[in-house]
Amino acid sequence: MGPVSPAHRATNRSAAAARMPPAFHAGTAMAIAQLDHFTYSYPGAPCPALRDVSTRIDPGMTVVAGPSGSGKSTLLRVFNGLVPHFHGGRVSGAATVAGFDVLATPTRVLARSAGFVFQDPELQTVYATVDREVAFGLENAAIPQGEIAGRVSEALHEVGIEHLAGRAVRTLSGGERQRVALASALAVRPRLVVLDEPTSQLDPHGAELLLAAARRATADGRAVVVSEHRLRRLMPGADALLVVDEGCVTAGDPAAWRPAGAAPTPRLRSPGGETWSVSSAAVGFDGVPVLEDVDVAGRAGEVVALAGPNGGGKTTLLRLIAGLAAPLSGKVTRPPGGIAYLPQNPVALLHRPSVRAEVQFTIDRAGGQNGERPARILAMLGIAGLADRYPRDLSSGERQRAAIAAVLPGTPKLVLLDEPTRGMDMASRSALIAVVADLRDRGAAVVIATHDEDLQAALADRVVDVARGTVTERAPQELPA
Repeated sequence: MGPVSPAHRATNRSAAAARMPPAFHAGTAMAIAQLDHFTYSYPGAPCPALRDVSTRIDPGMTVVAGPSGSGKSTLLRVFNGLVPHFHGGRVSGAATVAGFDVLATPTRVLARSAGFVFQDPELQTVYATVDREVAFGLENAAIPQGEIAGRVSEALHEVGIEHLAGRAVRTLSGGERQRVALASALAVRPRLVVLDEPTSQLDPHGAELLLAAARRATADGRAVVVSEHRLRRLMPGADALLVVDEGCVTAGDPAAWRPAGAAPTPRLRSPGGETWSVSSAAVGFDGVPVLEDVDVAGRAGEVVALAGPNGGGKTTLLRLIAGLAAPLSGKVTRPPGGIAYLPQNPVALLHRPSVRAEVQFTIDRAGGQNGERPARILAMLGIAGLADRYPRDLSSGERQRAAIAAVLPGTPKLVLLDEPTRGMDMASRSALIAVVADLRDRGAAVVIATHDEDLQAALADRVVDVARGTVTERAPQELPA
């Protein structure tokens, strides 16, 4: 393999043309995207992120599955040219999208044929308001000005957020931002729509709307590629399955997939007394309440799950409990001692040169109690092998576990987690459940804002639904109306 260069591209195209399968020749059915013996390594990486990948993407919905760090996001970034044009590195083989040679085509050209929604939609937001954000891609694609407003409205309607058109993007929940990113991609009407963990922050209704919009996009012969760990809703509508493991890609059978359920974790002791509470409280932004008359409390050794629709106020309530948002009225009490808080976007936490250093920083701030070492929490979360890696170079699921490891050392009395399973595969989720159960059994009060119904079933003693400015409690086994 060698670095990407014009000479390499010319040689690569000549060599690839001789071995292209019939689908690439005029007069036959052409795949919307195809990789042929494609191998790629990031700059300075000791081994390839993708290894001799040969696969094609046909019209319909293709699901990409595999463990965290296996190469799924790297594969998806080939389709819009970020691999290799943005990331650099070493490449061999060939890749085409909508008839364009990926290695020879600028990303600005590929973007018209391959719409992309990233794992972190916050990273692709440019404009202040939702309607301007969706219009931005159309303007870049030189769509006539007279068509833009109609296509923006159509795209917002497709993903069920037309009511957010004039909203400031900064006021949206993570799930709402994911739908804005999808609307931006759909508005350009690309032949290929690529979605990287699109439902990771969506409530069940939002996930159904997003997936329905994705399926409709395939009705006119387009292709949709979805990388996901939460496969329960996806697989019934999938036309193809690609499984990625250690950079290798193999075809699977969507019909053979079976869901894995979650059972409640056994407890070692019963919950203790009340340790935190929110009493007759209102909280909001710029003096405008988002939640009012909130009364909720939790006990030591108890797990409370915050559920409800995107934009309902779960993150706002979690920040209120943490002391990061001041109540407009009412009272909040917290236990003395440490509070562990995981925000919805874990990148905000990660500033140290290695995963180990992130954990050690928290241990040092907690006073280095009981000679605690980073190795214990890293092993429990299954990321001991990542201890010396730079956190921001990790995959989304690995980065999520690194952030969790960074906030949990010591003996926190109150643990607050905002969408902790975002980007996690099943093994990672099981490790997280074990860690939270251990904290619970050691007496910590735990509050988790999550749309992950399996996580709720495994851990929650109580579920608090946060919606339309109010909170209501229900038992974990009940489903909201």
